[in-house]
Amino acid sequence: MIKVLGRNNSVNVQKVMWCAAELGVAVERVDIGGAFGGNHTDEFTAMNPNRSIPVLIDGDFVLWESNAIVRYLCAEYGHDYWNLQSTQEAGLAEQWMDWYLTTLHPPMRALFWQLIRTAPAAREQDIINKAILDGAKLWEILDHHLATRDFILGDQVSMADIPLGCAAYRWHAMDFKRPDLPHLKAWWDRLVDRPAYREHVMIPLT
Repeated sequence: MIKVLGRNNSVNVQKVMWCAAELGVAVERVDIGGAFGGNHTDEFTAMNPNRSIPVLIDGDFVLWESNAIVRYLCAEYGHDYWNLQSTQEAGLAEQWMDWYLTTLHPPMRALFWQLIRTAPAAREQDIINKAILDGAKLWEILDHHLATRDFILGDQVSMADIPLGCAAYRWHAMDFKRPDLPHLKAWWDRLVDRPAYREHVMIPLT
């Protein structure tokens, strides 16, 4: 059985668990990181020198970095549209996955840390306002992209939807005023219809 090391309230662990569930891959998840600790031991550092989660263990194979793990799971265990055979489709999927990491994640992380992991009295409104503004501009890009398709790559859900789908839950679940982005909301509603998404992503924000 595949083992995933990481706590379930980590957005990066959620990517992996959601993906595995969609593929029907049995996974044993072990609470590591955050309040659970365990990611600074010699054993963990030998697997991931960054001491970050998640880490995937598949037999003798060890892999870290959540997007890389999602790509691996889809390539190794994917079926139908989860295993993209076209290099162009795979390139587009990786484009959106990397766009999330390099461009959208920073304002989303700032917003999450301020609104969820910072006590109300210690929150910095300037940081919150900027993160909302920056995030909204970026989500508008995705909203425009989704105007002509149900999912990131077209009619079917794929690995391209996973990082952005995890972030979309946080964008819609946190308590702040957000712009009306109807295509983004319709796409998110389609993700909400998926049992694996509800189980592994739509959990209380902590």
